[in-house]
Amino acid sequence: MTARPVDPLPKVWDPDAAIGEMLKGKKGLVVGIANEHSIAYGCAVKLRAFGAELAVTWLNEKAEPYVRPLAEQLGATITGTLDVSRPGELEAVFDRIAKEWGRLDFVIHAIAFAPKEDLHGRVVDCSSEGFAQAMQVSCWSFIRMVKLAEPLMTDGGVLITMSYYGADKVVNRYNMMGPVKAALEASVRYMAAELGPRGVRVFAVSPGPLKTRAASGISHFDELVQMAQERAPAQRLVDIAEVGRVVAFLVGGASSGMTGDTIYVDGGLHNMA
Repeated sequence: MTARPVDPLPKVWDPDAAIGEMLKGKKGLVVGIANEHSIAYGCAVKLRAFGAELAVTWLNEKAEPYVRPLAEQLGATITGTLDVSRPGELEAVFDRIAKEWGRLDFVIHAIAFAPKEDLHGRVVDCSSEGFAQAMQVSCWSFIRMVKLAEPLMTDGGVLITMSYYGADKVVNRYNMMGPVKAALEASVRYMAAELGPRGVRVFAVSPGPLKTRAASGISHFDELVQMAQERAPAQRLVDIAEVGRVVAFLVGGASSGMTGDTIYVDGGLHNMA
C-alpha cells in the first residue's frame, strides 16, 4: 500500500492562526507591563489574541502614559495602578476583580526589582534591606497574588511568574537576583503542590535574555545577550511573542497535565554546558 503523501505546511505558517481562540471566555490579570517591549506585554498580546479578557496594571502615575494606551489597545476591561511594595494595593486590585468579574482564570506576574547598588555588587556584599526588598517585590508579591487569587479560581486556574536561567546556574553579573529567582522557582513548586487538589496550577516561565527596560538594570547586560546568541542552539534571541505563546499554552487546557514546572523559552540555551 502506498502511503498517502503528507500535505506540506504553507510557506508562511502562522502559529497564532493555528491556535485560534482557545482562551475565549477566560479572564486574567497581567502585572508587569512597562512598555511595548515588556515580556508582560508580549504575553498580554497573545492572551488577548487567543480570546482572553484582561485586567492590566501599571506601576504608578509615571508609568501610566506608557502603559494605558497599550491596555486600551488590548481592550482591557479593568485597569489601574499597582505597586506591590505599597500596603493594600494588591488587595485593592483583587477586590475590584472580585466585584467586577466574580472570578479569575489566570495571573501573569512579570515584575522584579533590586536596588542598583545591591544588584551590581557581589551576593556576599548585598545589604539586608536590599535583599529583603528584592525578595518582597520579585518573589513574595507572587506568593501574595496566589493567595489572593485562590478564592477567585473556583473552577481552577493558572498562575505564572517570570524567572531566568540565573536561578539554576551562576550567570556572571546576575548577582543577587540569582538567589531571589531561585526562591521564586522553589515557591512555584511548593504552591503547585498545595493548590493542585483545587485544580489550580502554578508555573515559572524562564525566557532567555531579552532587551527589556527591566533587564537594562543588569550590569553589562549586552554581554549576556551576546552570550545567548552565540551559545543557544537556535543561535538567536527569543522574542516576547514566543514567550507569550508559551504562556497562552500554559493558561489553556492543553497543559492540564502540567504544574510546578519551570518552562524555559530560551532557544535551548539552558541545555548548553
